Order: sequence, then structure tokens, then C-alpha cells
Amino acid sequence: MVPEVKAMKKILISGWLLATCFLQQAYAQCLRPDRIVLNVTEDPSRSAAVTWRTSEDAAVSYAELAPATADPRFTATAVRYTAVTTPPFADSLPVRYHHFTFNNLQPNTNYVYRVGQGDNWSEWFSFRTAGLPGEPFSFIYLGDAQVNIFSMWSRTIRKAWSVAPDARLIIHAGDLVNRGNNNNEWQQWFEAGGFIHSTVPGMMTTGNHEYYENAAGQDVPSAFWRPQFTLPENGPVGLEETCYYTDVQGMRFISLNSQEVEISDTLLARQKVWLEQLLKNNPNRWTAITFHHPVLSTKKSRNNERLRENFKPLFDRYKVDLVLQGHDHTYARGRDGNKGPVYVVSVSGPKMSEIDPQPWMTRTGSYTQLFQVVDVKPKMISFRAYTTTGELYDAFDLEKQANGENLLKNKMK
Repeated sequence: MVPEVKAMKKILISGWLLATCFLQQAYAQCLRPDRIVLNVTEDPSRSAAVTWRTSEDAAVSYAELAPATADPRFTATAVRYTAVTTPPFADSLPVRYHHFTFNNLQPNTNYVYRVGQGDNWSEWFSFRTAGLPGEPFSFIYLGDAQVNIFSMWSRTIRKAWSVAPDARLIIHAGDLVNRGNNNNEWQQWFEAGGFIHSTVPGMMTTGNHEYYENAAGQDVPSAFWRPQFTLPENGPVGLEETCYYTDVQGMRFISLNSQEVEISDTLLARQKVWLEQLLKNNPNRWTAITFHHPVLSTKKSRNNERLRENFKPLFDRYKVDLVLQGHDHTYARGRDGNKGPVYVVSVSGPKMSEIDPQPWMTRTGSYTQLFQVVDVKPKMISFRAYTTTGELYDAFDLEKQANGENLLKNKMK
């Protein structure tokens, strides 16, 4: 065989082997679950919700759960549950989403779980249920990820987890991606967080970029939102898994859908009635509310008047402690007239804007990727904002007084 022909044959064989390997790997990865995410439930001390994706060939998938132990024989005690499975869903290729909620769990307890079917299973993931009211805990709060998610937001969520690996939940305050119906961007979001998404329950709230205009010209939530997250359905009708609450160790966390505030009078009214009842009948000492569009913006060109007029009076009346927001791609923290909730606007991804300093702001910043770690105790909240490289950027404490008001202590010099 002449050398040229032999060389060409070698190239063709190598290419065929590489293509075959790639296809086999892709097929295995499609059957093996990916995009595995743990979410908050109404009561994370007693339950945990998990969602994952497979190829459409996995018409049935399972979740297995066991108490965590260092003895690898724990697998013999694992209980298998049949997941709820969607019909085939076309993102880049036809896939199915699966979800299951583990119930009847014990508070403050380590568990392990895996998901899959046949010979295609995930690794075993560890998580800890929330404790009881009054027990101290921490949580992470992240503003918009939105763009360059895999390349640049990844460092923020990973650093946040390294600072607070025992966080009971992670709040994502909207605009997780830039184009809500773009499968590649969601792939970046899941890859950037990796196992963190699978081990720390996520509390996601929708931003304007999780919405898109459908064929009828209506703004509606991303087609990916409900299939790929399993969030509480304890909110108003028509706002399922975008407006909801969860109670964690003496703190009530509430997600509002601020995008619908802007576009729907009906859903605004439903949220307002629901929120007041939730705040009025709140057995928890602390309350944190998250949504995307700021009540008090960091940009003079932005004015979320409908949101502010309808919800701020309720925040004041019922002594909400923290309001955690995104959207403006800057950092600002402060109160309105040195009373009421502490309002925070933050950004975790690389998309940045200039800030317009205003009287309500105590601490401001721009062109800085940030994450926040909040420690919660029965009588005090400690709020710390860090840069993505780990430097302390802002810090304050809230001390609960006998009358329900908070004494704010700035901790930054």
C-alpha cells in the first residue's frame, strides 16, 4: 500500500473511531441523568424535591434515598421511588424531565440519593434537611447570573459554596440566564453549578429574562422553568412555581413574581392578597422576600412603581426583615428612611451597569461580581457580601428588638 493511501486510511479509521466514541458517550450521557437539581419545599426539614433530565428513551426513571453513613453498605437500605416523568420535551434533542419529592424525612439529618434507571444512574449525592425553628443556619443569596454563565458565573457560585458549604438553601434572584428558552444557556447554568445544584436546595425566582414572547404576543415563562425545577406550589393560581414560600428554621422565605407585576393586573392582585395573608399569619421570627425587580432601584432611569406601591406598604406593615433583589446589575444596600426592611440589590454574573447613588443607599458598588452569605440566629441576622475572589465587601447585623423592629449595625468601616 502506498504511503499516501495508508496515511489516508489511518485518518479515516481514527475519525470513525472518534465519532463512534463520541456518539456512544453522548448516548450514555443522555440515558444517564443530568441537570440534577435539588429544590426547596414548603417544609425542607421534612422533605426535599429533586429534578433531572434524560433522553426520551427513559420512559420510567427512579430516585433512591438512604440515610447517609460512612459505611458503603448503605445502598442495601436505600428505598426506590418511581419518579413523575414528563412526555418527550424537545430542547436540542428530545428529552424527558423527571422529578420526585422525598417526604417524611427527619429534621437536621444527612441523607444520600441518586437518580436514574437500568444501568444509567447518577452518583450518590449528599444533602442535609433543614433543622427546627430557632436552630441557627445560613443561606446564600445570588443576584443575576445571566451572561457568560459557564465561563464567569461559575467562579461566583463555587466560591459562595466554599465559604458556606453547609448553607440550607441558595436564593437565585432572577435572570439565571439571558434567554429563557435557550437550551445552551441553561446547560451552562447547570454545568457552572455542578454538584452544588444537586446538594444545596435552590430557591429560584423568575426574572424578566426567564420570560419570552409567545406566538400570541404574550410574555410567558420559559418553557424550561417548570419541567426542570420542582418548586412549591403553595402560591396563587396562575403563578405556580414562580410565586411560593418555604419555612426554614424560623425564617419564612417568600418568592414573588415581579415580572407578572409589570404585565398582569390580575396576577398582581392575586399576589398582593396572597402575600398579605402569608405575612399576617406568619409563625416565624424572621421574614425574607425575594423577587427580581427592585423596589428601590439603583438606576434613576428605572422606576418599578407598580411593585413599590403595591408591596412596600405590606413589607412595612408586617415588619419584613430582608428584601433580596437583582435586575440592576449593581450592588446597593439600605433602608427607606432608616426604618423597615433592608433592601439589597446584587449581581453575581459579569454583566454590569453604572450605579446612581441615592439617599436610601448605605453601601453601593458596581463592576464587581458578588455573592452573599446570611447567618440566621433567633435574635440576630448577620449579612455578609463577598466579592467572587473572596474579599468582604459589605457587612451588617440585624438585631430583633422586643417590639419586632430591628436594630441595624453596620459592620463595614
